[in-house]
Amino acid sequence: MRTTLNFILSLVLLFQAGLLIADPDPWKESYRLENVYQYDAALNALNGVSSDNELVLLRRAWLYYLKGSNSKSIDYYKKAINKNSKSLDARLGIILPLMAQQRWREAESNAKKVLEVAPWNYHAHVRLMATEEALKQWSQLEKHARSVYERYPSDADALVFMARAYRKQGNDKAATQAYEKVLELAPDNFEARQYTK
Repeated sequence: MRTTLNFILSLVLLFQAGLLIADPDPWKESYRLENVYQYDAALNALNGVSSDNELVLLRRAWLYYLKGSNSKSIDYYKKAINKNSKSLDARLGIILPLMAQQRWREAESNAKKVLEVAPWNYHAHVRLMATEEALKQWSQLEKHARSVYERYPSDADALVFMARAYRKQGNDKAATQAYEKVLELAPDNFEARQYTK
């Protein structure tokens, strides 16, 4: 009796932990596995779903990016773009693995393609500012960051990019002022705190 009870309790615990039976919904299972950093298993959960499905292409691209397989991620994002050339998701997504591979010009090009269609897409602007920083386009970054900050005044990211651009151009006073504004919005921002000490 005691052995049977222990066995039943073990089954209940395994079931609750999700170790006994995988969820029959491949999407739900893939997201569950992503949440516990099991990216290979999250990819495998989608094996039964049509590989020609645009959402599967995007999902695979994202998971490959998360696991650091940037070339595969780029390949899947390109497949998604070929399937739907209007996909902002695919264009925004491909920027991340391109940046991880330091392919700055390609990342810049994709960010600009998003902005042609959606001129004030926040994510495209942040990724474009990151490419401008990587390419050391300090004057361009300063103007771009100021423009983004005017449209998103409660967000500290543009101010951080602006401060960096000022610093690299030797304008310490403007950099300090920008970092002080960062601290108003994000009091724990390490970079701004270090610079304004």
